[in-house]
Amino acid sequence: MSTISETSVGALKPVSRHAVTFVLITVFLDMVGFGLIMPVLPKLIEDVGHVTIDRAAIIGGWMFAAFSLAQFVFAPLMGNLADRYGRRPLLLLAIFGLGMDFILMALAPTLEWLFAGRIIAGICGASWIIASAYIADVTAPDDRARAFGYMGAAFGVGFVIGPAIGGLLGELGPRVPFWVAAGISLINFLYGLLVLPESLSPENRRKFELWRANPFGAFRVFATYRGVLPMVLVLGLFFFSTSVYPAIWTFWGIAKFGWSEAMVGVTLAMFGLIAGAFQGFLTGPATARFGEWRVALFGMVCATLVVLGYGFVWSVLGVFVLMILHGPEGFVHPLLTALLTKRVPEDAQGELQGGLSAVMNLAMLFGTVFFALIFGHFWAEGRAWRSTDVAFWIAAGCLALTTVLFLLLKRSEKA
Repeated sequence: MSTISETSVGALKPVSRHAVTFVLITVFLDMVGFGLIMPVLPKLIEDVGHVTIDRAAIIGGWMFAAFSLAQFVFAPLMGNLADRYGRRPLLLLAIFGLGMDFILMALAPTLEWLFAGRIIAGICGASWIIASAYIADVTAPDDRARAFGYMGAAFGVGFVIGPAIGGLLGELGPRVPFWVAAGISLINFLYGLLVLPESLSPENRRKFELWRANPFGAFRVFATYRGVLPMVLVLGLFFFSTSVYPAIWTFWGIAKFGWSEAMVGVTLAMFGLIAGAFQGFLTGPATARFGEWRVALFGMVCATLVVLGYGFVWSVLGVFVLMILHGPEGFVHPLLTALLTKRVPEDAQGELQGGLSAVMNLAMLFGTVFFALIFGHFWAEGRAWRSTDVAFWIAAGCLALTTVLFLLLKRSEKA
């Protein structure tokens, strides 16, 4: 992965591979912290809210929606501030805020406190956006698919370790993983203070404009770049469809198979392991041989078939087989992101990442609430016909539509 080695005189020192490594570690540790809490969140909601699992799933969906709404509102602001003031201060602020949020969640006495914690976490989730802009700063355009693949791998490996540890720690109590996550985030903040240089040189910074720093302003900016809006539509529908996993996976496993916190952690860890392997080791080689479009299309097809499979699987062994087949879905996000970075100028990469995060979070906001409500509705006690799987069937239809739109977009660009 090539990095920028020269900057204007008196502006910035060269960005080293050590700094790039820190950014990847940041993504990794943020995901560890996030993954730590996932196996215990259903139990915490049940305990704090005194509700059953079907109600806890709906509350969890709204909680994730609060997280996504906060990211939707604040992500473009953070991305534009990073384009104006540089990546370093915004990235460190986001990491520190996340650590404080985990402490709040660990102490939360009511559901309202939990909701407040998820909102703060959404605001501080800009660390991913700024990290993406940092990587775009220090890599050549042709290297970005591989670089975003590395970021996806860091994301995936963090998701391996976080849920696995969180599931084990959850046996000690549902609040313990939050304290550990807080410690991880704050240690990462201190590490960043010591090693992270600025990647955005003064001549590539631009004036901050409030109209561009709100999510709807970001949508207007997308319209100025040829070919961006159709690709953003595909990406948004993809995120809406795949939000079925954060919306119901934990609740689905508990309701259908009786999984413990430790078992939830194992399944989430396997998710991360497979995604990390595909994104980190296969994105670059597959893209070099088959091209970004074909590999992304293959990922979408696999995603459609696998989510449909989850809706019909009846054994834990079958779940693990489907997880292996799930791997190519990990190609889609980094490759669509790489395609989009080639369609905007270099001084708007932070704005692009902020806007994409806004799209992602708006899609996941609606998706998590939608799929959580579907799960809660069809699994509510007292119903004549109950099913844990309807949400997966609907998600499969949405992913099939996403794949068709992507094919149409490719054909229109050839024309």
